[in-house]
Amino acid sequence: MADYQTMQSGIAGARAAEIDAGLKAHMSKVYGTMSGGMLITALAAWAIAGLAVTTNPITGQETLTGLGQAIYLSPLKWVVMFAPLAFILFGWGAILRRANAATAQIAFFAFAALIGISLSSIFLVYTSLSIVQTFLVTAIAFAGLSLYGYTTKKDLSGMGTFLMMGVIGLLVAMVINLFLQSGAMMFAISAIGVLIFAGLTAFDTQRLKSEYVAQAVHGNQEWLDKAAIDGALSLYINFLNMFQFLLMFMGQQE
Repeated sequence: MADYQTMQSGIAGARAAEIDAGLKAHMSKVYGTMSGGMLITALAAWAIAGLAVTTNPITGQETLTGLGQAIYLSPLKWVVMFAPLAFILFGWGAILRRANAATAQIAFFAFAALIGISLSSIFLVYTSLSIVQTFLVTAIAFAGLSLYGYTTKKDLSGMGTFLMMGVIGLLVAMVINLFLQSGAMMFAISAIGVLIFAGLTAFDTQRLKSEYVAQAVHGNQEWLDKAAIDGALSLYINFLNMFQFLLMFMGQQE
């Protein structure tokens, strides 16, 4: 990955200032789209959790509704669990290649809603206070890591391959632990997961910045618009995974 300052040095005067302004607007769109996705996820998770549980008016005991039993107890739970992963692996690349930016943004928001459904069970497992606290800790950590990736002059590209190999290993370990149900293994997965997605947050922020500068000189606005949505998805995934892994440490169960 070429250093931002090195690439910028080859762009003279007014054009460099124009690209600087465009970069700020581009990154604002990335963060804005990502924030919209997080809001949709939170609302979808909260709504589904509310519909999945009912309270007996006599005993005060909470039980799952038909929707809750379908999502959390029936074979449909595997579809809910793995559908977001299938979207990333098999659907997103095709959408970016064939669809326009508006369609890609709709697909991203639909994906965020799907994540909300799969994430809704946290409201049944953890207290609302611990979920909010973990979200705030994640937001602060994410902001710091992303700021580092944006401002550092150190080339972080060497981390990319290593971190992606870590993600693959993490996915394999998580699938295996679905069957083993090992507490020690889950603790290790959570700790490693926080570190991996913390590194990816800084790496992806620098990558998005460098890619914009490299492509802005060509003036391909459609590509830049889709790149902003793709970047939002990358950072959204990093934030979401850090939140989930931190929740395993910080979350207080009901």
